This record gives sequence, C-alpha cells and structure tokens, in this order.
Amino acid sequence: MNMMPLISILIPAHNAEKWIADTIRSAIAQSWQRKEIIVVDDGSTDQTLEIARQFESESVRVVWQENQGAAAARNKALSLSQGDYIQWLDADDLLASDKIAKQMETLDPVYSRRTLLSSSFGQFMYRPQRARFTPTALWCDLSPAEFLLRKLGHRVFMQTAVWLVSRELTEAAGPWDTSMISDDDGEYFCRILLASDGIRFVRDARVYYRSVGTLRLSYVGRSNRKLEALWRSMQLHIIYLRSLEDSERVRAACIQYLQNYLIVFYPLTLDIAKDMRKVARELGGQLDVPRLPWKYSWIKTFFGWDCACRAQLFLPSVRWSVVRIWDKALFRIESRRVARANSGI
Repeated sequence: MNMMPLISILIPAHNAEKWIADTIRSAIAQSWQRKEIIVVDDGSTDQTLEIARQFESESVRVVWQENQGAAAARNKALSLSQGDYIQWLDADDLLASDKIAKQMETLDPVYSRRTLLSSSFGQFMYRPQRARFTPTALWCDLSPAEFLLRKLGHRVFMQTAVWLVSRELTEAAGPWDTSMISDDDGEYFCRILLASDGIRFVRDARVYYRSVGTLRLSYVGRSNRKLEALWRSMQLHIIYLRSLEDSERVRAACIQYLQNYLIVFYPLTLDIAKDMRKVARELGGQLDVPRLPWKYSWIKTFFGWDCACRAQLFLPSVRWSVVRIWDKALFRIESRRVARANSGI
C-alpha cells in the first residue's frame, strides 16, 4: 500500500508578528494529515521568531537566518523540506483547512508529476470570512503557454499560495532568484510553468490573500531598485512565453503587457521606458504615451507628470488606510461578539 504523499508547507517570514500566528494555525489545520511545516524567519526585528517558536512540534520547524530577503528565505525552507509536494505560504496569508486535500483529491491514480495544481484566492484585510473571490481568465485548466499569454495580455495574476507543486517540478525549475527584490514569485512560477505539462485548476480549494497595502514585499512604489527588478522580471516573462509559442497573438499580448505597465515606469525611469519601447518595436508594435486616469490627469496639467504620479501612488494608499482602519474596527467588534457568545454572557 502506497503511503500518502508528504506535503511541505513553507513559510518565509520577516517582521510578521501581527499575522504569523494565524498563518501557522491555518497550516496546522490542514485536513491533509501527512504534512511538515517549515517557518524561516528572515532576520525579523519584531516578535515574529518568538511567536513562531510557540508552535514548534514534531511537524512544525522554525529556523532563523540573517536578513537576506524573501527569495533566500524560501530557498532555505526548500532546502530543509522533505515533501513530495511543496505548498508556499506567505507569512500574512491563510489557507482554507481543506485547500491541500481538495487539490490532492483531483490527482488520478496514474498522473504526471509535472502537472501543476492551482486554486482560487480571495482578498481580505482583517476578516477572512469577508474575502472577495473574483474569478479571472486564469481560473481554469490551462496549458503553460495559454496561462502566460492570458497573464500578460489581461494583466491578471495568481497569488503565491494557490500553487501546489510536485517535488519533481520544483527541482526542474531551480531555486528562487535572490536578486529579484520585486516580482520574485512571478518570475519563479514562470519557470515552474515552463517545466510543467499544464495546470489543473481546483476551484473549491481556497487561499485567503491578505491586503496590507504598502507593507507587502510586492509593493514597488518609487523604489528604483524594485522598478529595475520588475523590468527584469517583465523581460523574462516575455522570453519565457515566446520560448513556448512565438506567434502573432503572443507578440500582441507581449506588446499589450508592455503598454499596461509603461505607466509604472514613466516618467520616473525614462531609461527603462526607452527600453520598453525598443522591445515593443522588436515585437512589431509600438507603445503610446501612457494616459493617467481622469482624476489624476488634471494634476499633470497644472503640476506636471511627477506630481501626478506621486498622487497616483499616495491617494490610493490614503483610501486604503481608511478602509483598513474601518475593517480592523469591525473585526474587533465581531471578535468581541464571538468571545461573549462563547463565554455565555
């Protein structure tokens, strides 16, 4: 009788004291019985390590390393793992208790270890029960080429924790790129896709993706280093897709991808914007000057592009902060009500 596959749930953490306990609990609560959980604290300066160590057990391992970045922490966790399948989980996100089990149930008795499993995900702030699950063009079974074409052409993505990756596929893709200080997950899972024979989407498996605004590692803002890393990742996305299929529809999707993201770089990094236009010409197209939404275009008219771009970054963060404060207040109210109900008051 074959033994159940071992699942390695790998959690990189840095200054995540607010969330790490709930994240680890969601990993421990997985209904898939044969699992190991590895938390790598990447040089946190808060109480993340102390909190994580409270969960240490035979199946939960917590290790510390000097701050080297999220990709290095993931590589460390992977090097310590023994699982047949890898479940990546960021330190502020949550897994539904049956997420892994539902994905594993879809595998046939005879299946390819190169099949990549994905799931649905919903965004929330403090209350996961209010998470919004919004389907995109990626929420279905797809070939690697079709997935990348839709990702680039529609400007959609899949969150890191949706994937369940076999050990064989993980080893074929290679380690995380530690030089990628932004979009490291996007680039990494491109390599996973290239090594795979296709994606099986499991709608009933769920991930809860916490929105923490500018505190997320994925936030780019006006950081030149992060913008440079993002541009490098974008170039690799195009190369990876064209290695699978170099057709007219692929080139059109790549040009649209460049056009969609041009506003992220323009006019902050004109050298990158120039390179983007060059790549578009090589693909047989051209990029238009990006247009700001109407609510910011008047700022450009009176105060220039730089002020308009700053406003485009700043004003949504203000709005997000207000929504976050409100959601946190409602979370506390609901928590008190549950506590009172449980105590019989």
